[in-house]
Amino acid sequence: MYKETLNLPHTKFPMRGNLVKREIDTLTRWYSENLYNIIRNTKKGKEIFHLHDGPPYANGNIHIGHAINKILKDIIIKSKSFMGYDCPYIPGWDCHGLPIELMVEKEIGKNNNISIFHNACREYALQQVAKQKENFIRLGVLGDWENSYLTMNFKIQANIIRTLKKIVAHGYVYRGKKPVYWCFNCQSSLAEAEVEYYNSTSPSIYIAFPILDNSLIKKRFNIENLFESVYFIVWTTTPWSLPANRAVSIHPELNYILVNFNNKNNYIFLENLLEKIVKRLSIKHWTILGCIQGSNLEFLQCCHPFMDFVIPVILNDYIKPDIGTGVVHIAPSHGREDYLVASKYHLDMISPLDSKGYFILENFPLLDKLNIFKANDVIIHMLHEKKFLLSHDILQHSYPHCWRHHTPVIFYATPQWFIGMHRNELSKKILDKVREITWIPEWGQSCIKEMIKNRPDWCISRQRTWGIPIPIFIHKITKELHPHTLYFMEKIAKYVEKNGIKEWWNLDPFDFLGKESIFYEKVLDTLDVWFDSGSTHDSVLNIYKELINKKPDLYLEGSDQYRGWFMSSLIISIAINNEVPCRKILSHGFAVDKQGQKMSKSLGNVVYPQNIVNQLGADILRLWVASTDHTNEMNISDNILKSSVDVYRRIRNTIRFLLANLYDFIPLKDCVNKNNLIIIDIWAIDRAHLVQKEILSAYNNYDFRYIVQRIMYFCSEELGSFYLDIIKDRLYTIKKDSISRRSAQTAIYHILEALVRWIAPILSFTADEVWEYMPKDKRSQYIFTEEWYNGLFEFDYNQEMNRNYWDKLIFVKNEVNKILEKARKDKYIGNPLEAKITLYAKSNLAIDLRKLGNELRFFLLTSEIEVIDSSSVKKVNVEKNESLKIILTKIEGEKCSRCWHYVRNIKNFHSSKTLPMCTRCIDNVFGNGEKRQFI
Repeated sequence: MYKETLNLPHTKFPMRGNLVKREIDTLTRWYSENLYNIIRNTKKGKEIFHLHDGPPYANGNIHIGHAINKILKDIIIKSKSFMGYDCPYIPGWDCHGLPIELMVEKEIGKNNNISIFHNACREYALQQVAKQKENFIRLGVLGDWENSYLTMNFKIQANIIRTLKKIVAHGYVYRGKKPVYWCFNCQSSLAEAEVEYYNSTSPSIYIAFPILDNSLIKKRFNIENLFESVYFIVWTTTPWSLPANRAVSIHPELNYILVNFNNKNNYIFLENLLEKIVKRLSIKHWTILGCIQGSNLEFLQCCHPFMDFVIPVILNDYIKPDIGTGVVHIAPSHGREDYLVASKYHLDMISPLDSKGYFILENFPLLDKLNIFKANDVIIHMLHEKKFLLSHDILQHSYPHCWRHHTPVIFYATPQWFIGMHRNELSKKILDKVREITWIPEWGQSCIKEMIKNRPDWCISRQRTWGIPIPIFIHKITKELHPHTLYFMEKIAKYVEKNGIKEWWNLDPFDFLGKESIFYEKVLDTLDVWFDSGSTHDSVLNIYKELINKKPDLYLEGSDQYRGWFMSSLIISIAINNEVPCRKILSHGFAVDKQGQKMSKSLGNVVYPQNIVNQLGADILRLWVASTDHTNEMNISDNILKSSVDVYRRIRNTIRFLLANLYDFIPLKDCVNKNNLIIIDIWAIDRAHLVQKEILSAYNNYDFRYIVQRIMYFCSEELGSFYLDIIKDRLYTIKKDSISRRSAQTAIYHILEALVRWIAPILSFTADEVWEYMPKDKRSQYIFTEEWYNGLFEFDYNQEMNRNYWDKLIFVKNEVNKILEKARKDKYIGNPLEAKITLYAKSNLAIDLRKLGNELRFFLLTSEIEVIDSSSVKKVNVEKNESLKIILTKIEGEKCSRCWHYVRNIKNFHSSKTLPMCTRCIDNVFGNGEKRQFI
């Protein structure tokens, strides 16, 4: 009967998000109206914030890691835009390299026509870019997609050559033969970041290397009689590398013992490994004949155990005192430390293998054309036959594999091009400069420092065709660079800028060098793709007008990029201009399942972003990304996503309530001046102001998880369970145009204006939808052109009812709620309005409670409240450490049919033709309306 007299909420903003369909419609509108350009034009002239996009590889569908990365970037860019920055975002793609080559080879074969092959690679890359771009756009990521950068763009290809030219000019690039990670399937060297470690099995063997001259052993160990042969015991897990052995090494500062086993042969190994070795070799009896420091054994000579040559004993600081025997066989072509140690002694670096992993002819007949891993058994058998095999076992250990083929890799020495980390103190310069970058998390700095300290020279060459060439001519005999190399590189870069990298492949050295061409050869290696992406701060950014000479503010990539893009960018930037590439570096973790296991098809735990978007909507995926601690591994599962759905509903329902109670609110006409607002409405605006300060600080610190938690708490607790619950009576029952109702609407209007902005960087589709339903006034077309809301304000701390006052009252309300809930649970009351609450409070609290007068009942959501100073009542005992005692009784009176409050003698206050209605409602319906001051 009284429904038409109530101001009941209503809105067309739907309760259900229906995100999957609505988001697609929204994207159509965004891109038909060119939202990205609208935002950029609105922010024109403001300070630029530039997040430089580390290019994903243009191959295959995007995975959950891609989604995390792009969503985090989008959240940051949108939040910075709300902070008043102009935020260009130019997405990029890495378009060269082996994966694309392999896919194209499957389609057209290994075509000898470079132009045809390059065109096919380019076409394939464009297809992959288009597919990934569509997926990224579907996530709600805004960017300059039409002008995105591709490392295969002719201008960028040319600029990458120019970047290389600068590094050559500074003397960091050299050609050398040294062991690098090599994949037999790729038939190319691999970067550190292209190597993954998997559990593998290898043979574990102990070998006897016979010493050539026993008389030298007697002399060095100061032993008079030594009748039996003497051997070094060597432990290895790579028998296949023994044909490349060129030395035996020992640690110069550790003690080595000469030991007789079972009254037969004598052996030398590390002193502290005696117990381990005799156990491994099942030795029953042994006698220690002597002990000396390793340095005293230098330059002894041994016989190779199955090949006909003599090898020296050399010193090696890399030997670990707790592994193996303390004696290491050195194969300079197949080990990084082996190479470094061998270089000091000028040992030959010979590899008996070809690039496919087979032993070459005429090296050792039994191994000819044999695959290295099959050669293990042959070599072990030979050692056994020659009685040099002391022990043979199988070892389970972590072993490097190619990240593309998931097959074992080895160190393999071939002529390659390197950036020397110790040339011109490059490594030291980088270590000095990394502190100029703000690392988020902080441990990123120590992580990158350790990697730089232990990093070998960077092998920048690859043996492929679809890649940026190393456009250099080297002398056929001396292998020196042509004296005009820098001039030639710039000239070639200009050719590439016009027609692409095929210009180098099709170039005839005679046409370029003339008669000199008979003395020089054209380098046919390509650059490591990490050089392509790592140079983009130099090769890409200066082709965009607004980014010329603008150092990026932020790099944001997964934590695997410490040894990938972060590393290559640092090396290149400092090598070319002794400057860091950016101001801040933020890393994020990987997606794992709910048990913390890495995503794997074999485990069946892979979560595809496309499935999430198609089933739940992109905003749910965005919310999961934001609400997860991105500095660590990020757990995802159906149940975890369901929690994100629940959070989303809570936020959406809160917004819907706010919109539903603003259906008749016109801000320019109906906003109540701050001085005339009801006090609790000031509290709500003050609380929103406080929350906004916390949220803006969190956006600045990239703490998106806290933002979601704070918004959720604000919506569910501070609004839903407190403020909005309290003001429902005033919104619904008080006269429509009264200042008391308009005051509440003013507060929720300000809150909504702030809230929709808080969620916009994260729940972009939903914020856009909310924006369409906001009270109109003069409102911009898109929320994304806005800045943080400045209409909130704080309490006047000189005001009597300030934040501290309300904190005390909230404490009382929480205590009363416990009593009400218990009474409802015990079925003593069905609704809090059926209760009368008597508060026995100590004097100061009683005074504070009485300040609200009759409005205290609206605050505590009961029909009647009585406040009694506990110090004046002897029968009620309030403990010294307590300020409050609460008594609940069932109220006497009748229920008002309009406001549902219980009132005594209600029959005297209504017409006989209507249902019972209290005097307050009569005044609100027929009179001048109720006036509120506090609640």
